[in-house]
Amino acid sequence: MEDFAKMMGQMKEVQASAQEIQQKLDHLQATGNAGAGAVSATVNGHKSLLKLDIDPEYINAEEKEMLQDLIVAAVNLAQKAVEEKVQEEIKQHTQGMLGGLPIDLMM
Repeated sequence: MEDFAKMMGQMKEVQASAQEIQQKLDHLQATGNAGAGAVSATVNGHKSLLKLDIDPEYINAEEKEMLQDLIVAAVNLAQKAVEEKVQEEIKQHTQGMLGGLPIDLMM
């Protein structure tokens, strides 16, 4: 019975940590830059695009395809950067609680 009570206590800790992490994801941000800063994209911890900056030099009809590629690259880089931050937050809040379970199970 003690093991079960201990396990239930750990589950409550994990749930509390998961809720805290979800709240932090709203404020966690990362930016990706493409084309030597021509395009930058900022996403939050939920991988939602918050901001997109485009150097006015690249805004013309002749450069449309390149601009589209740079936007995609910047958003992808920002999402990758924020994913790394999310994983670090999860690790910090769950040290020793999950007993080796994959971090992906938290999200």
